[in-house]
Amino acid sequence: MLAQIKSMREWVVEVEHIFDGSWASQAEEITNGEVARRFDVYLERLSCFVEAPERTTDEKLRLGHLLKVLTHLRPGLVHCYDIEGFPRTNNEMERTIRAIKMHYRRISGRKNWNNYLLRYGRCVAYQEWWLHQPDGEAQLHARLRQVSSASWRHVRLETRQCHMEQLNRFRFRHRPLDYLASLEMRWEQTTGTGVLPP
Repeated sequence: MLAQIKSMREWVVEVEHIFDGSWASQAEEITNGEVARRFDVYLERLSCFVEAPERTTDEKLRLGHLLKVLTHLRPGLVHCYDIEGFPRTNNEMERTIRAIKMHYRRISGRKNWNNYLLRYGRCVAYQEWWLHQPDGEAQLHARLRQVSSASWRHVRLETRQCHMEQLNRFRFRHRPLDYLASLEMRWEQTTGTGVLPP
């Protein structure tokens, strides 16, 4: 049993080793293409290992789950290596989010940044990234001038829909009774009956 656990742990450590780039002798070797190639070879080996008839039920269950999760996440796991300074681990991502949050708090003087995040959503990180680039604000303005009005309208509509979804989720989590009462009132106005369906 202990040998099986060690073996399964080695599979997890190996994939971590692929993503952390410690296999490279120089930073230039760590590219999306190379990480993707190594990761695909790893997934193929893991798949063969899990499907082998001598595997125990526990190994098939645990490593099968690992294979399923990694295969599902595969499209998004290897796109960060060609962008310098892009957070590659969960800890780095949390630090980046915390820095954005602290920056907003310093500007606004507020302790809570929920309203800001609800209003601007994913654009918050995008704007912050541009501001940290050399001559970033000018580059951002130049880039925005190239955007067609139809494309801008499409993104604006998409952003508003995301904003409304986040806002509804926020309202439901923080004031569920008020939110449900407003839904009932809207239902009554729509049907004109004042009676909810069974």
